[in-house]
Amino acid sequence: MVYTTHTENFLKALYNRMNIFSPQQLNFSTIASQIGIRVFYWSDKSQALFYKNNSYIFLNDFLSTQQQWQDFCHELAHVLLHTGHQGRMSPLFREYQENKANNFMYHACVPSFMLDEIEPINLTVEYVQQQFNVEYDFAFKRLEQYFSKKNSF
Repeated sequence: MVYTTHTENFLKALYNRMNIFSPQQLNFSTIASQIGIRVFYWSDKSQALFYKNNSYIFLNDFLSTQQQWQDFCHELAHVLLHTGHQGRMSPLFREYQENKANNFMYHACVPSFMLDEIEPINLTVEYVQQQFNVEYDFAFKRLEQYFSKKNSF
């Protein structure tokens, strides 16, 4: 029996609706366009903003393409799952939202349903890093999460 989390199910359904089935199809421009999010580049910290029922993601222009992809997925969590202005929230609730966004980011960048399709011998940090366009440490942590969950069942 395969156990999946709400986040894994949510992302699989989201990506399937967008006809995204492989790592090569993961592209934040495509995802943003299909969801209706405008993406801008700037020199400040990456963030999501909401204005008049529109969602915007601002990505730091000085980051690598891997870091921009990772930041996009983090900010995407805020767009899809959160509401409110973090500056007006209690610190504990803001921390809760950030932790949820970080968890979402790992799964959105490297979805479990795509990892499930990779031959076990290829499930290495280097392979995941290359296939999913993420940084080495990111791929390492994501594989740790993936194997830890698999081994717990």
